[in-house]
Amino acid sequence: MKINIENYEIAVLIPCFNEAKTIGKVIDDFSKVLPSSKIYVYDNSSTDSTSTIAKRHGAIVYKEPFKGKGNVVKRMFADIQADIYVLVDGDATYDANSLIKMIEELFSNNYDMVVGSRIPINKELAYRAGHIIGNKFLTKFVSMLFGGNLKDMLSGYRVFSKRFVKTFPILSRGFEIETEITIHTLQIGASYSELETPYYARPEGSHSKLNTYKDGSKILRQILMLLKNEKPLFFFGFISLGFFIVSIMIFIPILISFLETGLVLKVPSLLLSVSLMIVAFLSFTSGIILDNIRVFKQEYKRSNYLRFSSLRIGSNK
Repeated sequence: MKINIENYEIAVLIPCFNEAKTIGKVIDDFSKVLPSSKIYVYDNSSTDSTSTIAKRHGAIVYKEPFKGKGNVVKRMFADIQADIYVLVDGDATYDANSLIKMIEELFSNNYDMVVGSRIPINKELAYRAGHIIGNKFLTKFVSMLFGGNLKDMLSGYRVFSKRFVKTFPILSRGFEIETEITIHTLQIGASYSELETPYYARPEGSHSKLNTYKDGSKILRQILMLLKNEKPLFFFGFISLGFFIVSIMIFIPILISFLETGLVLKVPSLLLSVSLMIVAFLSFTSGIILDNIRVFKQEYKRSNYLRFSSLRIGSNK
């Protein structure tokens, strides 16, 4: 569905840390594709000339002193008012020419989020091997735990509706932000889609800030934390099951010995088994209580999300 983009306020949000080599190209590319948009660069305490170059190329520049991409996105979503939001990294790896198609997809199907699924132009240069494996594993892991069918959960190229941006309570501080966005989308039942977009290698002299193992472990920890918060009965039930099984495994030999001799020969083991069974019961009970609390929290987040009209229904443009 073709839309008159000129009638909508579109904000291009670019979080940056030491991207002096690439930020000018990113701003120019998106300005050319969408000249009516406002481009915002949030400089996350860069030590190079990122801010100066961004201003020179016509972007509106702000500084965010608290380190971490999650902190920057939280500030952006709070500060900027628009109808449509475009979130893209400042490393010149994402394809600006795909943006119109992504916006049309968002509008024509009344989605809240469209993700640019990365298709590497030069796989060896664009991706580290660890990034490919980690992205596939984490994406599949989230799909298994929370549902959904995304192929590239960690993509930094996304288009959002206003109601999504203004009702998203961001908790992440760093590169876990894409994971939190995905899980939040699935938990509140927001509509979304995924479009394949070209993904380019970083220009020579530009370096990725992502550490494969360190940031990968943070993302995995974030998934588990969100699992605890969003599915506490499953999380604590799984822990409870583990304690229950260990308790039974310790208790069975004691029971067999008692039936044969009429004596409890391993009192410490019996006490350990009983203690583990109590822990299993408490863990399961905690899961039930927290799951009831989670239902109320989820209803609140959903109702807050529904306070905002969708992009097409809420607009007469």
